[in-house]
Amino acid sequence: MSRQRRRHEVPAHSPRSAVVTGAARGIGEQIARELVGRGYRVLVTDLDEAAARATAARIGAAAGTACDVTDPAASAAAVARARELAPLGAWVSNAGVGFDGTVTDIAEDRARALVEVNLLGPIWGARAAVTAFREQADAGTTRGGEIGVTVSLSGLGPVPGLSVYAASKAGALSLVSALASEVRREGIGVHAVCPDGVNTELLRSMTPGGQGQALVRSGVLVTPEQVATALVATALVGMFGTGRVYRTLPAWRGALLRLTALAPGPALRLEPAMRALGERRARSLRP
Repeated sequence: MSRQRRRHEVPAHSPRSAVVTGAARGIGEQIARELVGRGYRVLVTDLDEAAARATAARIGAAAGTACDVTDPAASAAAVARARELAPLGAWVSNAGVGFDGTVTDIAEDRARALVEVNLLGPIWGARAAVTAFREQADAGTTRGGEIGVTVSLSGLGPVPGLSVYAASKAGALSLVSALASEVRREGIGVHAVCPDGVNTELLRSMTPGGQGQALVRSGVLVTPEQVATALVATALVGMFGTGRVYRTLPAWRGALLRLTALAPGPALRLEPAMRALGERRARSLRP
């Protein structure tokens, strides 16, 4: 085992707790599993409390409970519950929704949910976590902590057919970058992972043959395990000392999306070809 990995495991004599939202399944479950493996006393949270408890029992986490990330009080309550297990060491905002649709076509309730879950959720979670980290520092218990956010490559550039979703993720990435600067001197790390399409129920729930799903499938489908490993390594190891706030998965797709943001006009002319590629890949996966 490397020296760096040992350094970022939680020692048994100085326990830390961690909260993961949207952790009953998929990426969140894998993140919680990674943190359990690092020695954290993990609180698995999800809208579905029964599923959260079942996942906690399955992966060896300390507990499972309900948490609606759109409610600031719920995030504060999750932090309080985690601090009963051990001083808070990490908060991971993973809960998200992924409705597709254009700006003009998406239903109002879905547009609101995208903003409230994908953007406001990490805001409320960060506020609750930073408050706890500061209280612990003032009490002389611990100093600092880590905040991780599951974002998306769509937050880096235009994604027709996923415009509101992409906007919510762009907002979350902006939040991570600004917050990282605001709390750095307090020893609080803030990091994000921006994966390409992830092979989860969220992707499968998008409109079959829709523009958004086709564009996502034109890229590289990664696994929940890959996302979890990338986020936990980023948050706990601080990008291996580089100070980098977020990482893309895979890296080359991140570079491509950043280029489309710099030159959206030429990039968008490639959209029909990318969508056609995604549609062909989707058809190849159908039974």
